[in-house]
Amino acid sequence: MPADTWPRFGGLVGQGGVRFAAWSQAARRLWVSIFDEQGNREIDRLELEPEGEGVHALFVAGLAAGTRYGFRADGDYVPERGLWFDPDKLLTDPYAVEIDRPYAYDWRLTQRRREGPDTAPLMPKAIAAALPKPLPASAPLFQPGGLIYEVPVRAFTMLHPEIPEKQRGTIAALAHPAVIEHLKKLGVGAVELMPVTASIDERHLPPLGLRNAWGYNPVTFMALDPRLAPGGLAELRDTVAALRAAGIGTILDLVFNHTGESDRLGPTLSLRGLDNRAYYRHEADNRLVNDTGTGNTVACDHPVVGEMILDTFRHFVRHAGIDGFRFDLAPILGRVEGVFDPDAPLLRAMHDDPLLADRVLIAEPWDIGPDGYQLGNFRPPLLEWNDKYRDDIRRFWRGDRGMVGALATRLAGSSDVFSKGDQQTSRSVNFIAAHDGMTLADIVAYERKHNQANGEHNRDGHNENLSWNNGAEGDAGAAVAEARHHDQRALLATLFASRGTIMLTAGDEFGRTQRGNNNAYPQDNEITWLDWAGRDQVLEGHAFALATMRRAAPALSDTRFLSGEPPVGSDIPDVAWLTETGAPLDEAGWHDPERHRLVMVLGGEGNGRLAVIINGDRRACVFTLPARDGFQWMAALETLSEAADILRPVPGRAVILMIERKAGQAGTKETL
Repeated sequence: MPADTWPRFGGLVGQGGVRFAAWSQAARRLWVSIFDEQGNREIDRLELEPEGEGVHALFVAGLAAGTRYGFRADGDYVPERGLWFDPDKLLTDPYAVEIDRPYAYDWRLTQRRREGPDTAPLMPKAIAAALPKPLPASAPLFQPGGLIYEVPVRAFTMLHPEIPEKQRGTIAALAHPAVIEHLKKLGVGAVELMPVTASIDERHLPPLGLRNAWGYNPVTFMALDPRLAPGGLAELRDTVAALRAAGIGTILDLVFNHTGESDRLGPTLSLRGLDNRAYYRHEADNRLVNDTGTGNTVACDHPVVGEMILDTFRHFVRHAGIDGFRFDLAPILGRVEGVFDPDAPLLRAMHDDPLLADRVLIAEPWDIGPDGYQLGNFRPPLLEWNDKYRDDIRRFWRGDRGMVGALATRLAGSSDVFSKGDQQTSRSVNFIAAHDGMTLADIVAYERKHNQANGEHNRDGHNENLSWNNGAEGDAGAAVAEARHHDQRALLATLFASRGTIMLTAGDEFGRTQRGNNNAYPQDNEITWLDWAGRDQVLEGHAFALATMRRAAPALSDTRFLSGEPPVGSDIPDVAWLTETGAPLDEAGWHDPERHRLVMVLGGEGNGRLAVIINGDRRACVFTLPARDGFQWMAALETLSEAADILRPVPGRAVILMIERKAGQAGTKETL
């Protein structure tokens, strides 16, 4: 669908009234229900007129922006054949851009036809909105090689002492000067907001007194969650503008792979009631495909679904100035008749759309369907979350044997994954911890998951976390706490010293903990809320220093693959891999299972080099760096003030960064 003709559907406010339009190939009749100003009483029900090719529409004169409404559909009710039509179910408009209240799970939303009540009192109402004037076109601020900061919007500021209490937990709080100052100190190139569109709790959570804190259970795709954005689209737009003024882009994490309607026992909220067989993928026997692990799978290869997804992107770019998007379980977007195709129509349309072609697009490159692991298989310029980076870095710092080669590959941009065909740059998003799994602090404090608070008897979440506890599980004494602090410093330094795009989850820079819970999605409480008052300010200062170092070392943000040869116009190789003695690492060294030390020396602009010294051994060691006439090695971090030519060992389990500066005298081998 060309960008200049969208959208065809929704509650479109026009001159003298509102045009309501929805799509269903299988419904025999569709209605729009109009509600009073409070959204509590249905005051009119008007049948939409068939316009052909599944389009049902009606222009209602006299209505204006702010009208509350919902759809109803009738047709066959045969769930065994994938048909769920029930006019007693009020349905949210899939194109709704605003709703009047949050979704709340209620078992009556799941009742079969003629067995339950009219669900209008249980449902939010869509609000026909007069959208603001589109923003002027502007290129994304974020560029590959920068730092992405993953933010759970509510948890991020619920306990922030400088945020006004009424603003805590909202999108608007991200524009507060205290937040922006923190982001700038970290060198954040873009915040990646975990889902901010309206979602519903999974049905097992309310009886447990829990609620979904992450938002990865949407109902529709455009309407913001009123709890996160009480000011609606304008709140998001203003926050994006404030961040942009500070040089920080905004990326939205959007979920198009499934909806909160879940499996056949789930609630009927929108797509299921409009045309279940079209909007969701089904097996040959009409059972819902479950490539997501949530009970349903959106049919992204259906033309109308693809149009809706593209219209969602356009909506947020045009009206909120969004830099880009991250796709949860991204292979779903590329499945055609169930088979992943990197050139699927929807993926190709994203690249070809004039409004979207320059946006930052990030794939989580796996789902649980057939051949669901697709790391490295998306087409450029899509970036991809790199779980091989995550796992290999954790294994190295856990002390696993034979990991030095994998460490070097991950530091250098994972060419084994991304250098396919004629690709010359890495598309890796390097991360050690994310929202899903253990926090950075918990990786070094827990060998096992501790998910008892989730109400599933610790059965949920991954059993293997590639984590370690430094001698005691959970709470421990001062010596263990100090060891954990050093391990966190090493992990952060490894991340910031990696080439290409890096991602840090909010709070990992100052030691946030979830007490070993590696699947904390139902914990909208102190388990996930960031403890700003109790943060580790020493660790935070280390992260700020790493950010300053990274900004001063363009070789780290460079996404080009390394060759070990001098670039054109230089006599310095783009990378050298050395032992602690300063000698090149030979074949035996690369394959030594007991080697836990490595030096990466990167060529830099002006021929100045950066040395990343990694001592993964528990024993301290003296490292020697290769010297050049006219240059000397200096500490790259502001937190290291010692002169580089003083003999001292690098502590065990530490990362030291040195930068080469011009000097007034010839140098010999410098020893740290």
